[in-house]
Amino acid sequence: MPNKEMLLIPGPTPVVDEIYEALSRETMSHTDMRFAGIFSEALAQTRKMFNTDGEVFVIAGSGTLAMEMALANTVARGEKLLIVSHGYFGDRFIGVAKALGIEAEVLAAEWGKQIEPSQIEEKLQQGGYKAVTVTHADTSTGVAANLDKVVPTVKKYGALFILDGVCASGGLEEDMGKAYGTDDYKIDVVLTASQKAIGVPPGLAIVAFGPKALESRAKMDGVNSYYMDINNWSPVMKEPQKYFATHPINMIYGYAEAMKIIAAEGTAARYRRHAAIGKAIRAAVRSMGMNIFAAEEVAAPTLSCILYPEGVNDAEFRAVLAKKGLIVAGLLASLAGKGFRLGHMGNTTNDIFCKALEIIGETLGEMGFPVDSAKAVQVFKDVFTENNK
Repeated sequence: MPNKEMLLIPGPTPVVDEIYEALSRETMSHTDMRFAGIFSEALAQTRKMFNTDGEVFVIAGSGTLAMEMALANTVARGEKLLIVSHGYFGDRFIGVAKALGIEAEVLAAEWGKQIEPSQIEEKLQQGGYKAVTVTHADTSTGVAANLDKVVPTVKKYGALFILDGVCASGGLEEDMGKAYGTDDYKIDVVLTASQKAIGVPPGLAIVAFGPKALESRAKMDGVNSYYMDINNWSPVMKEPQKYFATHPINMIYGYAEAMKIIAAEGTAARYRRHAAIGKAIRAAVRSMGMNIFAAEEVAAPTLSCILYPEGVNDAEFRAVLAKKGLIVAGLLASLAGKGFRLGHMGNTTNDIFCKALEIIGETLGEMGFPVDSAKAVQVFKDVFTENNK
């Protein structure tokens, strides 16, 4: 099934033929042992991607459900949560925590910047925080968290580290087996969704719980949910032919194919490719006279927030791109109208980005802002080659 448009928003991302073909297979029973085998292999590959000896859960739902599931099974009503926010999607944990009766405090970065570890430490020194949430790549700002700095800061104070990987998983390393300084300093939960760097259409909530997070759930009296309770899902994830709720069969087919694609590429190569594409896109865009909202040292490999030259009409620009088959997203909140968001993640190819740069340059020229598209494409190719070694 050919993609008729270049869907380069921060998710959903373009879906490759192999995944479309998997999605279109004949639907089986959710208790069929053949389906159970497919699902079991996908779950095994998910554990490998996150390098966890804990448990992974893949269920029908969105990234928002994954956020709720992560908090509901680790932080009890009335316990304290610290939300480290690098933008709009970090702030979404506020509403989730409130709905679950969790006492949340927010440490919000200036948009386009990272929270400093010293700021997190100052908060945690006050004591009593059960967990800390961090968004790995915030799609509102294009800022990525520095896990090498943040994880040990949080773990030093005994809090659970909950990572929102919705715009990162499958594109940035999220190694739950990695020790950040000492053996006990590890990521405890990663939550994500199917439609971004993993490359499947929207519809799956994915959450990985490490040993300490599972211990936390075991100590809780209960969860304020039936569907989100991992105690209800755990037997099914171990033996997918068992019933708790009906699996989204065809979505699991697609997800299993995506996991095969990731495994075939290799996680190290995939993460290197995403980092190289991110650098190449940002360099190419700058060569056109545009700027990136997030500084290079904090910019996410999976998406960029691109600022227009003065005088570009946002709605007109994006509408013209859409007519030419390139779909990008607008900026959010105070940045709205000042630029656009370009997703560069998943199972995309360099040919797609070269074509996208040509269309962007052509459209800027038509709007009275002439740029050298050929130069931008060459910059992209050169920077990608230099960084994907």
